[in-house]
Amino acid sequence: MQFVRHRGLGLPGCLRIAFAAIRSYASSSRRSVLRQDVSRLPVHEFPVAKPGDARVYVWGLAATGALGMQTSLKKQAQIFTDFVQHPSRLNFADGRTVADVAAGYGLTVYVVRSASGTGGTELWGTGINTDGQLGYQKAPGPHKKPLELLIYPAPIELSCRGKSELVQVAAGRAHVLALTADGAVHALGNNAYGQCGRKIVPDEDYFRNPIAATVAGIEEPVRAIECGQDHSLMLTESGRVITCGWSDDGQAGRGRYGLIDAAGAAEGDLKGERIIKVSSSCDTILAVNDRGELFGWGNSEYGQLGEVAENNPQINTPRQLPFANECGKIVDVAAAGSYCLILNEHGDVFSWGYGILGFGPDVQHRSTPTRIPPTLFGRNEFNPNARVVSIACGITHSAAVTDQQDLYMWGHNRYACLGLGHKNDQFFPLKVALNARVQKISCGVDHTVALCKAFV
Repeated sequence: MQFVRHRGLGLPGCLRIAFAAIRSYASSSRRSVLRQDVSRLPVHEFPVAKPGDARVYVWGLAATGALGMQTSLKKQAQIFTDFVQHPSRLNFADGRTVADVAAGYGLTVYVVRSASGTGGTELWGTGINTDGQLGYQKAPGPHKKPLELLIYPAPIELSCRGKSELVQVAAGRAHVLALTADGAVHALGNNAYGQCGRKIVPDEDYFRNPIAATVAGIEEPVRAIECGQDHSLMLTESGRVITCGWSDDGQAGRGRYGLIDAAGAAEGDLKGERIIKVSSSCDTILAVNDRGELFGWGNSEYGQLGEVAENNPQINTPRQLPFANECGKIVDVAAAGSYCLILNEHGDVFSWGYGILGFGPDVQHRSTPTRIPPTLFGRNEFNPNARVVSIACGITHSAAVTDQQDLYMWGHNRYACLGLGHKNDQFFPLKVALNARVQKISCGVDHTVALCKAFV
C-alpha cells in the first residue's frame, strides 16, 4: 500500500489519512476471517509433559554399551563415540515409563512399566553381559550365540519372579539384583563369590546354564537392595541388613572373612537397630539407623571407618562410628571406593577419606567427616534455605541432588562421567546442566544415569 503526500495537507494530514486507511484495512480483514469456517483453521498443538512423565539422561563411557544410545552395530560403527560429555536424553525411555535405574560396572539396568496397559513391570538392561548379568541374550542369525555386550536396552527374563511387580534394581561389577513388591529378591549374573545368594559352582558357565534365582533364607520381606563390587546388601522391613558375597575385607559383616554364598544377617552393633539406608559401591559399607546414627564395616584402608579400624583396616563386624556424632541427624549415606559421604537433616553434606572430597585441589584427605561449604550447592543470600536431599557415589565420583531437583557433581571425571562438558577432574561440587528435574542419580564406575521428570 502506497500513500502519496498531498500538496495541501502537509505531513500530519498525510499521516492521519494513512492511519485511517490501515484501520479500515484491518477491520475488513477481521470481518473476512470471522466469515471463515473456524473448524477449518489450523490448530497448533504444543506437547505438555504428563505429571508422571519420566525421562532418563545418560553420560560418560559409551564404549561398553552402558549408555544404551546406539540402535544398531552399523550405526555404531559409523558415528561411534567413546564417551558422552553432556547429559544426553535416552530415546529408549521416551516411549516407556521407567520406574527405577541402576548403573553398574559398565552396565545399566532399568525397571520399566509395561506398555501393554496391564500395569506390570519388566527388567531391561544394556552394556557388558560377560557373565549373564543381563540375562541370556541371543544374537540374531542361525548360530544364535549369546551376546556378551548390548549396545541398546533389551528385556531381561526373570522366570523366577512370578506375578509380583518390580520396584527396585541394583547392579554390581557383574551381578544384578531385582526387588519385587512382595519383598522377594532375584539375582542373576556372576556368583563366583556367592553374591547371588546361592551355592558357588566352580567354573560356572553362565551362558550354558543361565540362572536367575530368588535369594533364599530371608525370613521377612525386603524393602531395599544394594550391590557392592561383588557382594549384596538387602534391607528388610524391620530394618535388618541381610548380606552375602565376597567378604575378604569383611564386606558381608558376618563376623568372618572369605566367601559367603548364603544370605544372612549382619549384626554386631546393628543388632536391635532399625536401619533405614545402606550404601556400598566397592568394598566399604555405610548404614544409618532411624535415629540418624552412623554404622560401618568392610575396608578402611583410607580411614573410611575412623578410629574403630585403627588396629585392623578390614572390619568384618558392623561398628557404630562415633566420629559422625557431631554432624547431626544423618538421613542419607554414600560409600565410594576410598572415601565416604553423609547427609544430615539440615541438607548439609560431609565427606572424609581419601580422594576428591569436594574441598578443592589441595585437600585430598580428611580423617573425620567435614562439611562441604553449602554455598557450593546453591545456598546463598538469595536462596538461604537451599539444601541437599540425596547423595550418591561411584568409585571415584560423587553426586548430590538439591531440594530444587538440581544435580551437582564432583570427583574424578573418567570418560566425562561428571557430565560437565569436558574430561577434567572437578575438585568441588558444580551444577550439571540438565533440562529436567532430577529424581534419582546412579553412579557407575565411568558412567552416570539420571532418572528425571519434565519441568512442566
